Amino acid sequence: MAYRMDMPPKEAQKTERLFGTDGVRGVANVYPMTAEVAMKLGRALAYLIRSGPHRHRVIVGKDTRLSGYMLEQALSAGLISMGVDVEQVGPLPTPGISNLTTSMRADAGAVISASHNPYQDNGIKFFWRDGFKLPDETEAKIEELVSSGEIDNIRPTATKIGRAIRLDDARGRYIVYLKATFPRELTLEGMTIVVDCANGAAYRTAPAVLEELGAKVIALGVSPDGKNINHKCGALHPEGLAKAVVKHGAHLGVALDGDADRLIVVDEKGNVVDGDAIMAICTGELVARKELKKKTLVSTVMSNIGLERAVSQWGVKVVRTRVGDRHVVDEMRRNGYSLGGEQSGHLIFLNHTTTGDGTLAALQLLAVMCRQQKPLSELASIFQPVPQTLLNVVVKQKRELGELPTVMKAIKNVEQKLGNNGRVLVRFSGTEPKARVLIEGEDAARNEAYAREIVEALSKALNG
Repeated sequence: MAYRMDMPPKEAQKTERLFGTDGVRGVANVYPMTAEVAMKLGRALAYLIRSGPHRHRVIVGKDTRLSGYMLEQALSAGLISMGVDVEQVGPLPTPGISNLTTSMRADAGAVISASHNPYQDNGIKFFWRDGFKLPDETEAKIEELVSSGEIDNIRPTATKIGRAIRLDDARGRYIVYLKATFPRELTLEGMTIVVDCANGAAYRTAPAVLEELGAKVIALGVSPDGKNINHKCGALHPEGLAKAVVKHGAHLGVALDGDADRLIVVDEKGNVVDGDAIMAICTGELVARKELKKKTLVSTVMSNIGLERAVSQWGVKVVRTRVGDRHVVDEMRRNGYSLGGEQSGHLIFLNHTTTGDGTLAALQLLAVMCRQQKPLSELASIFQPVPQTLLNVVVKQKRELGELPTVMKAIKNVEQKLGNNGRVLVRFSGTEPKARVLIEGEDAARNEAYAREIVEALSKALNG
């Protein structure tokens, strides 16, 4: 089946907005990721969360990027200047901030991270008091407050000014929560697990969780220096992890990204197992235990058609959304579903958490392995992907595809060649200045050639 996703008008407008698909993101110390903007974002968030005479609190965490120090202080200063108290937790996975926000009854949570991006980038994203990411309308209101100057003259004084403290036991709280999501009757004793923390936010939490549940852990990417986050390691670069799994005879390898909200695993043979395969495995287990709500799985348009084929054996329906874990979560909440995720490894187990959590997802997968007493390679064999080619092209501008006749011609040409035996997906990244071209079809070599045709048309149209 041919399939094309043009960039929606709403998505096109985001190129001029502060917020993209996952918060505000860009090169650190270059607009919009400057200390000045961070302070204004803090002030705007503080203004929106005020809901009574009590002292308000925001949990602020970050990953291991060098620029995190600058943005942490600026964001905190903005919050404090509006009379809000700040509890700084230092490096902690994004889902950890979400969890602490709800467990500590804070008014909001803030994460300073650019997730899988290189170290020179950074970002800011917010969680509401319920642990979910802010809806579009709230982000729009924050942007309006930042740009309008509406709250510039609100200046609490004396005892009404906020304060900042360091929450020293934040990591321990999060570790306890993660372990509680693993079935009490199971243990990881006897298992050897290689975990690659991408020199990012989970460099202390993920190894500790696995060790405390009984596993022998071989830890990689646990020496952050402010510049090596995601560099040739983690979920984006699992090659080193695969070699380590084979070398040590491990049962599996776990790879996280910079803020640990996504997961890629490697089986005992060194083969990469992506988010689609993990969802298929966990879907089967949840169906068997009658825990998959409405027998429905939520994924995005990027997921392989092989996922639908795999879960159909259990009578499970797949609902697809736009790219982005927030869209998956929105669909799940709106219709009462319990499992969803992305091919890239954002996996949401809504019975346990409100956002993607790489370590939590690894624990759910490990629970399946323990219960079924099968190696990961055998479990993953239920998922047979159709060949996909994904190419990225850096673009100077983002425009609606319908405004680019040469690109549309190239897309339609490929669609005709694929017929009903494949699909085309062209979209712009919400976090980087890139266009992404996905071709899915039975012939991998042809997929590559078709993708390059469209990439060439995009480059000419958008880069001059």
